[in-house]
Amino acid sequence: MSESRTALVTGGARGIGAEICRQLADQGLRVLVGARKREAAEEVCRAIGPAALPLTLDVGSALSVTEAVREAGELIGGSGIDVLVNNAGVSLDGDLRPPYLDEDVLRATLDINLVGAWRVAEAVVPGMVRAGYGRVVNLTSSYGSLALMDSGRHPAYRVSKTALNALTRMLAGELAGTGVLVNAADPGWTRSGMGGSAAPRGPEEGADTPVWLATLPEGDETTGGLFAERKPLPW
Repeated sequence: MSESRTALVTGGARGIGAEICRQLADQGLRVLVGARKREAAEEVCRAIGPAALPLTLDVGSALSVTEAVREAGELIGGSGIDVLVNNAGVSLDGDLRPPYLDEDVLRATLDINLVGAWRVAEAVVPGMVRAGYGRVVNLTSSYGSLALMDSGRHPAYRVSKTALNALTRMLAGELAGTGVLVNAADPGWTRSGMGGSAAPRGPEEGADTPVWLATLPEGDETTGGLFAERKPLPW
C-alpha cells in the first residue's frame, strides 16, 4: 500500500480503533486518528509515529464532521481521504430487552452507530468517487445479522448495527463501478472499552479483518459484504 494513501479512522483513540490505526500505519498509510478528545488522539499518534495525525472528530455532530474534514484537508493537502474506517460506536442498552423500549437510548445509539457513520461517509465518499479509488469499512457486529439474530439482548445496539449493515449494502450498490469498495467488518468479541476485559480476543485480532478490507488491492471487486475473520457472514 502506497504512502500516498490516507486513511481516516473514527473512534481511533482506543481499543480496536487505535489498533486499526497502528496496523494501517504499519502498512504504509498515513492515518488520521479521529477522536472526540484531541489529547487522546495525540497520545495514539505519539505511539504510532509520524505516519499518524490527530483529528478532533465527534461523529454525533454534523458540524464536527464538517470541521474535521476541512482540517483533514489542511493536514494532508490536496491528496484527499482514500480509506474510511467507521469504527466509532456505542452500546448503551444495559439489561433492557424488547418489547420494552428506552427511546432515548435508541435515539442516542442510532445517532452514533448509524447516522454518525453516514455523516462521515457523506463528507468523504464524493472525493473518493472523483479520485476513482476508495475503501469504506463499517465496523459492525454479528449481533446485527438478521440471519444470526436469536435473542433480544442489546436491542438498540443490534438494531443500529442491522441498519448500518443496510447502509453498507446501499452504499456498495450505489458506488459499484466507481473504484470505491464498501464492506462491513465484525471484529468479534474483543477486549476494549466496549467489549470489556473478559472478551477472548485482543485488539490485534479484532483489527485484522477491518484492516484487510481497508487495504484491498486495486482491481479487487470485493464490495457489499459482511466479514468476520476474513470470511463472509450472512446478513
